Amino acid sequence: MAEESKHHTKIIEKSDLHVKVLLEGYPLPFVNAIRRICIAEVPTMAVDYVYFLENTSPLYDEIIAHRLGLIPLTSDEALEKYGKPEECAEREDKPNCYAKLYLEAEADKEPIVIYSKDLISDDPDVVPVQKNIPIVMLGPGQKISLEARARLGRGKEHAKWSPTSVAVHKYIPVIEHRKHLCKGTECRICIEVCPKKVLEFRDDKIVLMDPLKCNLCRECIMKCPTNALKISWYNDKFLLYIESTGALKPERILIEASKILEEKAQKLLSDIEKALGERR
Repeated sequence: MAEESKHHTKIIEKSDLHVKVLLEGYPLPFVNAIRRICIAEVPTMAVDYVYFLENTSPLYDEIIAHRLGLIPLTSDEALEKYGKPEECAEREDKPNCYAKLYLEAEADKEPIVIYSKDLISDDPDVVPVQKNIPIVMLGPGQKISLEARARLGRGKEHAKWSPTSVAVHKYIPVIEHRKHLCKGTECRICIEVCPKKVLEFRDDKIVLMDPLKCNLCRECIMKCPTNALKISWYNDKFLLYIESTGALKPERILIEASKILEEKAQKLLSDIEKALGERR
């Protein structure tokens, strides 16, 4: 393992739907805790109840309700406006818990496809992230009329509330070139076989030019004829990649996950202090 580093966080890459963060000075269990909280505990809005007034489409009510639940809904503003999942789960009548979305469509003489854009929300801050998600196809004369209710929930309750489509971390590699084992240019085969093309021969040795692109496939080691390369990794440096469904901005997912982890740590500290106080 490589030498430990000081605490440092750096945004490597960011877009509307993903963020790559380099974390230095943090142990693997901490990084994995953040990753898992991103998946399972950061709340988002999703359809929880659907009331059908009419449905003569080819699909059963349950199938349409399931499809509606899996449509990502914008949730950045909803986190501040609606009640927490623990307060609103299975409490339809509680105020400030649900946003309502309506769907009313009928096919005339030609078949039509109903998309997520056809859902009308009573809250402009809670709308489908994508407009072209198909819900159902209606044949001539078929009709659908429904009211859907969305609330905040967590991925550990159901995957439809998970704000991430991808949440992974990877080790940052370190390559050691043992020059005394090399046999001239024969050793450069490891450079040629690297699928990411991140190895170069420089200053009489093989160096890793971009550690963040290396995926630790070990192809260079397996093809090295003299075993001149050795790969290790940092035990406190990781690349964390979060891809959002669009319900929340990727940086917001990380911020909320960090807050949740902090709350859990504070709760544990409080419980420990209370338990120790009771034993005195």
